[in-house]
This record gives sequence, C-alpha cells and structure tokens, in this order.
Amino acid sequence: MGNYRILLSGGGTGGHIYPAVAIADELKRRHPDAQFLFVGAQDRMEMEKVPQAGYEIRGLWISGLARKLSWKNLMFPLKLIKSMYQARAIIKEFKPDLVVGTGGFASGPTLRMAGSMKIPYVLQEQNSFAGITNKWLAKGAERIFVAYEGMERFFPSDRIQFSGNPVRGTLSAALPDSAEARKHFGLDPEATTLLIIGGSLGARRINQLIASRLEFFESQQVQLLWQCGKGYYQEYQKHDSNTVRVAPFIAEMEQAYAAADLIISRAGAGSVSELCLIGKPVLFIPSPNVAEDHQTKNAEALVSKDAAIMLREGELEENFEAVFTGLVSDNARQQRMGRQMKVLAKPKATATIVDELEKILQTG
Repeated sequence: MGNYRILLSGGGTGGHIYPAVAIADELKRRHPDAQFLFVGAQDRMEMEKVPQAGYEIRGLWISGLARKLSWKNLMFPLKLIKSMYQARAIIKEFKPDLVVGTGGFASGPTLRMAGSMKIPYVLQEQNSFAGITNKWLAKGAERIFVAYEGMERFFPSDRIQFSGNPVRGTLSAALPDSAEARKHFGLDPEATTLLIIGGSLGARRINQLIASRLEFFESQQVQLLWQCGKGYYQEYQKHDSNTVRVAPFIAEMEQAYAAADLIISRAGAGSVSELCLIGKPVLFIPSPNVAEDHQTKNAEALVSKDAAIMLREGELEENFEAVFTGLVSDNARQQRMGRQMKVLAKPKATATIVDELEKILQTG
C-alpha cells in the first residue's frame, strides 16, 4: 500500500496551481512511495511553478475562450480535440489510480478523458461561483471539494464536501513576530504597515491606485509593503524608499503577512483562503477581468459576514480615501474583522481532502 500513482491537473493562475501542489505535498508526506504527475496548459505559469515545487508536469495545447470576439476562438475546437488526444496518451502511459482536478483550462480534457477510461477523479473548486470546467466535469466526479457554502447551486449535493481551500504549508504554523518581520523588509518595526498584494502577477489598477496615493498614505502615517508584480516592477520601483518597499514578488509570504496591520488584496480564491487563516483586516479590490466575476462573489461572501471590506475598481477614485481612513483609525473594527476572518478559516483543508482521497484509493 502507498505506491499510488496520482495525476493532478489545474493551472492558469496560482489559485488553481497552489491547491494542487498542496494536495500532492500532503499525499507525498503520507505515502513517500507514491508517484505524481501534473498536467497543465503548455504556455501557462504552471509549467514553471510545478517543477519549482519538485513535480514533473506535461503540457497540453489548450487555452481558454477569449471573452471578446477573437480569431483565437476559432482555434478552440481544434485545441480541445488535440488536448483530449494528448491527455488520453498521458493517462494511458502513466496509468493513474486517481486524478485530481483543481480547475483551469487543462483539467477539462484531462479529467474528461480519465472519466471515459473509468479512472476515478475528484474536483476541487476554490471559488464561491463555480468555474465552467468544474461544472462540466461535476457529473462524473467521485467527490467535489468546495470552500464556500451553498455550492449545491452548481454541483450534485451528494458529491459535495465542504473542506475549504488548501493553502501553502508554512501558513498553518504561527506567523513570525511582527516587528521582526518589518525589520526583515527594512521597514520601521513600530509603524502601522499596509501590505498590498495584487495576486501572483500583480494588478494594474491596484498599482495605479497606490502610486497615486503615496502622499495620502504618508499623511496617515502608514508605511507600505507593496508587491506590484514582475511585469510592473520596472514602472514602480522608483517609489521604493524607507517607508515604501516595492517588490516584484514576495516569496516569504508568512513574513509579509506577519509585518502587516492592514492588507489590500485581489479576491482570488487562494488569497481569500490564506487571508482568512492569518486573520487580519483586509480591503478587497476584486478583479473585474475574471470568468463569472468570481472574485467579487468571493469578496462578497466575506463582506456579508463582516469579515472584510470591498471596493470595486469603479468606486476607488471616489471612495478609497474615506474607506481607508475609516478603517485605519478604528482599531476595534480592525480586531473584529480579524476575528471574523479566523472564524471562516479552514486550516485543515488539505488534510480533510487527502483523508477523502485515501478512502477512494483504498476502495479503488
């Protein structure tokens, strides 16, 4: 027992990749002889991130449909058929005992082929509004692991398990000391600190907002730890100073979370799950440029529980300063939001999912 073969597929964004890696890591910890293979989309970030995490990955020639009319959409049927054949060949060669899909372009053809070859598969849906791929695959899934209540709207209720989203292992432990974490980034250990995270690739509108409000933050006596994204670093690195630390990417997120008193973030599922775990006050600025506007729905689920604040991009110009001033000056509200965040956290999500996967493997 234990020398299982597990195929995992998910990608396009960190929100799909990191849960798959977290699940693989926990399975590997419990079953050191198990073998793992990832399947991704050949030109997306999983092709870099998964090998960095120590796993082999194969790429499919798949991409999503553009939401605006585009000649690229004419290629979609061809790409899908080719990817189905590629996925079938990979499955035939690897002979997995179980396939895990965490959403994203590549998981569609991979899990569809697994189902047609009578190999059990499970889904992990990170968002409060299910993605097209997972809705398409739900009928054949053994289990569907979700992070929000009310997902019976999208999936068969007898397959759903409310597990929460897997997050990186270092965050399950206690965060480092706040003052030490601020020193680590070269900031004043005593000053109020705002962490800005726009997702793994950065966020243009959030970066524009921060750059245009540097004097405002100074007047509020707030120092910044600003992850602007690799693609934006050249434009914004000029703002780096003793009170504004600009980074293309922050690898040591547990240090960044420890340093923060307040956080501004996109509302991708992975970010939301991590922020619930650390329990600090967050102002969400959801990206409007994602499928089914799921970031707004993720943020609204927390706002409805008084665990966070949300501003849409269209409201920033008019409302940002008033909302931020109200939050930074209200310690009682900050503490209440932090407590509510922790109530919504699911720190054992990865273990819960892997417990269920082991049951499927043992009966398979």
